[in-house]
Amino acid sequence: MELVHFLDNSLFDENAEKTFLAHKKIMKESLPEADVQHVGSTAIPNSLTKGDLDIQVRVISGQFFEAVDSLSALYELNEGSIKTDRFRAFKDDSTIPPLGVQLTVIGSEHDFFWKFRDVLLRNDHYRKEYDELKKKYEGKAMDDYRKAKNEFFQRLMKTPEYKKL
Repeated sequence: MELVHFLDNSLFDENAEKTFLAHKKIMKESLPEADVQHVGSTAIPNSLTKGDLDIQVRVISGQFFEAVDSLSALYELNEGSIKTDRFRAFKDDSTIPPLGVQLTVIGSEHDFFWKFRDVLLRNDHYRKEYDELKKKYEGKAMDDYRKAKNEFFQRLMKTPEYKKL
């Protein structure tokens, strides 16, 4: 059973930003039209993180399969994630911090990572609530944490702050 652990994201700030900028540059070389964004907890000051870096790559529908091919040449497909014609997940565990890449079609049902980041950045009470959830699952089963995290974000999607984005 995989256990989840969290740390203050300030421990990862410098490496996360450096890794993000390096990989954004690489991605933009092969996908110049893509919108490449730093998402996840390392993008949100004062939050707890598992210590990984998340990047969302947003493309228009007609560029999706080209983007899949480009990112497949750079990263490993994340086999533990869903795979659709509007979403793919990739990873690189060799980077510092480890990297997760979410490729989404702009405006699709999976184009929400940047919205979650923005809601948490603009509304500290949601960030604190999310951190409290993380504290509750510290050292516990990753699957249980992921279920609770999903419930939190499903509820966040119903808020006026999220709907404005």
